Amino acid sequence: MSVKDRLDINNIPEHVAIIMDGNGRWAKSKGQMRLFGHAMGVESVREALKAATEIKVKYLTLYAFSTENWNRPKEEVDGLMDLLVTTIANEIESLNENDVRLDAIGNIDELPTKCNQELKNAIERTKSNKGTCLILALNYSSKFEIKSAIKQIAEKYKQGEIELSDISDQMVSDHLFTAGIPDPELMIRTSGELRISNFLLWQLAYSELHFTPIFWPEFKKENFYQAIYDYQNRERRFGMVSEQINKANEEA
Repeated sequence: MSVKDRLDINNIPEHVAIIMDGNGRWAKSKGQMRLFGHAMGVESVREALKAATEIKVKYLTLYAFSTENWNRPKEEVDGLMDLLVTTIANEIESLNENDVRLDAIGNIDELPTKCNQELKNAIERTKSNKGTCLILALNYSSKFEIKSAIKQIAEKYKQGEIELSDISDQMVSDHLFTAGIPDPELMIRTSGELRISNFLLWQLAYSELHFTPIFWPEFKKENFYQAIYDYQNRERRFGMVSEQINKANEEA
């Protein structure tokens, strides 16, 4: 029996975020170049997206390329950008067939021109879809995101548009790249690394974290369902105690 069959359909996280880690190490273990691992990782993206759409996850955010990734060897970075352009262009028809809307967060305008154009084209061509929203974190840095939000809010205060007392958690959230998107209830990281790596630092404050030793190219639908199942078997207290949570659930 698939793990999917054991899921509580009334307790599916609205937003799942994934750090897709281990492409390069997986490729090296196969005696291949790192880019081979990235190419094989595209199929795992399809698997995760299919799983998300099947159980009606509303938002799926994938950490595709961080600002720190520019420090990798030029050959790998160039290959990643070419792969990204090709993949986005090839997936538009499939996204529309499955009612998936594409979005992106990060310093998108600083991506190579061809990559930027293909990304914006795909976002435009899928904008009317109503199913799962696939969000690609590209040229993304959470520290930069938070710093930018602080600067925007500080400028509004300087211009007299707001008072210090107006600054709230919600105001900060409204100035992040993810404005209007609910925070992830679950974050998955593959490859066995136990870090968040500058990913959605503000948004993950109360997210459940699921770490798996599986390298990203080996991540399949069943692994996604297992992460959801583990999530469903945790108690999310948000700073409260179990008794308070149980009482709230009884009164709901």
